[in-house]
Amino acid sequence: MNRILLIDDDIGLSDLLSQLLELEGFALSQAYDGEQGLMMAQQQDFDLILLDVMLPKLNGFEVLRALRQRKQTPVLMLTARGDEIDRVVGLEIGADDYLPKPFNDRELVARIRAILRRAQTTQQDSQAHEMMQFGDLRLDPTRQETYCNEQLIILTGTEFSLLFNLVEKSGELVTKDSLSENVLGKKLMPFDRSLDMHLSNLRKKLPERQDGRPRVKTLRGKGYIWIP
Repeated sequence: MNRILLIDDDIGLSDLLSQLLELEGFALSQAYDGEQGLMMAQQQDFDLILLDVMLPKLNGFEVLRALRQRKQTPVLMLTARGDEIDRVVGLEIGADDYLPKPFNDRELVARIRAILRRAQTTQQDSQAHEMMQFGDLRLDPTRQETYCNEQLIILTGTEFSLLFNLVEKSGELVTKDSLSENVLGKKLMPFDRSLDMHLSNLRKKLPERQDGRPRVKTLRGKGYIWIP
C-alpha cells in the first residue's frame, strides 16, 4: 500500500480526498499547514506528497525548497487554475508534476498513479544496471546517484530518470513524447512545460564540461540529444 502525505489547509477538501484515496487503496496522512507538513515529510517516509501552494506558516514553495535539501520524495503540487507562475516556480524548485485546482477526482488519481508507476519503474530498471560511466559523469542506478568528477550531484528522482533516459541513448535523438511517457508517466500535452522545466533544472545542476561543449542538444519540436 502506497503512503501519501496530503498537505492542504482546506479541511473539507482534505477529508474528501482522504476518503477518495483510501477507497483507491492508498494510505493517507494529512497536514494542515506548511510547518506540520514539512516536519512529517522529513521525519517519515512517504511514496508521494500532495502539496498545496497556499498554506499557512510556510507556503508550498518554502516547504518544497526545504524538503529538497534532505529528501527527493516525489511531489505533486496543487496550484490555482491558470496561475502559470506557480507551476513554473514549483517545477523549478523540484516538484515532479502539478495539478490545477479545481481538479477532477479521476485526473488526480491518474496523476498519482503515473508518478508512482514512474518511480517504481525507474527503481526496477535501475536494479538491472551496474554503475555507468559517461565521460565525466558516473551514474549509480541502484542508488539513483549521479557523480561528476567524483562529486555527488543532488538530483530529484525525476531529474535522475531524465538524465538516465538521455545518456542511455547517447548520441541519439530522444523524442519529447517518449521522455514524457517514460520519465513523467504521462502523454505529452500541448503547452505542458513540465519536461522543459525538468531539463532546465538538470542543465543547471550539471557542471560544464571542461572542453566547453554542451551536454544536451535541443532539436526544437522534436526532442533532445545527449552529446557523447
